[in-house]
Amino acid sequence: MPPAATPPSKTTAVIGAGPAGLMAAEVLARGGVAVTVYDRMPSAGRKLLMAGRGGLNLTHSEDLTAFLARYRGGGDRLRRAVEAFPPSALRAWADELGQETFTGSSGRVFPKAMKASPLLRAWLRRLNDLGVRFEFRHHWRGFDDAGRLRFTQNPNNDGDDDVTVAADATVLALGGASWPRLGSDGGWADILSECGVGIAPLAASNCGFAVPWSEPFRRFAGEPLKRIALTFGSVTARGEAVVTRDGLEGGAVYALSPLLREAIAAQGDATLIIDLRPDMSSDAIAEKLSAPRDKQSLSNVLRKALKLSPAAAGLLHEAAASAGKALSAYDAAALAALIKSVPVRLTAPKPIATAISSAGGVRFDALDDAFMLKELPGVFAAGEMLDWEAPTGGYLLQACFATGAAAGQGATDWLQQSGTRP
Repeated sequence: MPPAATPPSKTTAVIGAGPAGLMAAEVLARGGVAVTVYDRMPSAGRKLLMAGRGGLNLTHSEDLTAFLARYRGGGDRLRRAVEAFPPSALRAWADELGQETFTGSSGRVFPKAMKASPLLRAWLRRLNDLGVRFEFRHHWRGFDDAGRLRFTQNPNNDGDDDVTVAADATVLALGGASWPRLGSDGGWADILSECGVGIAPLAASNCGFAVPWSEPFRRFAGEPLKRIALTFGSVTARGEAVVTRDGLEGGAVYALSPLLREAIAAQGDATLIIDLRPDMSSDAIAEKLSAPRDKQSLSNVLRKALKLSPAAAGLLHEAAASAGKALSAYDAAALAALIKSVPVRLTAPKPIATAISSAGGVRFDALDDAFMLKELPGVFAAGEMLDWEAPTGGYLLQACFATGAAAGQGATDWLQQSGTRP
């Protein structure tokens, strides 16, 4: 699509050069608004580039009803934003940038380049053609007494290099609080809270958890547990996990992280149940364990007959020791039951800075239907700084793009209706 034909007459500051902010900037620029994007980092899309190092998972191909059910929080506003800019629209947008997408075997959608950098470069060229300006190394510090935006270019944040900016509208797309070295540290929460904006506490999401492993088991740090099923309460996630020196992480763990986090907050810990052989019944496992061993050790039986890795066998020893028993004391039926239901006690989520994403943020009841903050007319919010969370698999980026588009459109419409900032 070509740049807007009419010269811009209104100005907007977009704070945050991630997917939500850049999408808001594109929508605004197409609406004839002069846009400047500010970011505390030296360049745009730092977290997007990091996320794309192993293959940029843009969105997911599943049915939209099922897709929307993946989100926690956000309610009707988030749903309407994703419906207005659904996965099909995101794929079409990427195609227009010359970044054709494909659907993997898991249903996840990726650019064919399997990287974020080609897409980001093409996007920045488009934004440049639309007249969008960028100001990097600008750390947002709130508003001055006249309602102007305050930035500092001084990393010590002592106020000596403050810059003030007057804009007709502002879109905040400051990210959550994960990966702070890439620019999103959640520092905006206190600023907005002081302005009367409702903020849900920020918390780690899609994160690992601390486990008080014994010292002998810690030798398995870095080892995967493959083709397992994790259950907490009535919810089960299949996939993989990885043992760390002081805990457990990985895709299957991340899928259960909201439930685990909330349980730990309520009662101090949470017991996760691991099925090491989800495709076998207890009876089938017990039958293999009851077969003549021919002088094989139990470790060899677990490895050869049940295809359990050393880390999985170690986890069984860990569970038996926690129960005050030796694994060799279990009969076939009891050991089969343990293999199908290994209890692991989680004591805390890993720090939010190490999480893939964060929960909490600007409450949706603090926004109007156009994603404008009710307490701050002319100020809009989008992306991960809003109070929603989602699993990995394309849902995170999809909501960032969709809410960025919604906030950009909301700001465009507001400028057309209101004329100038208050």
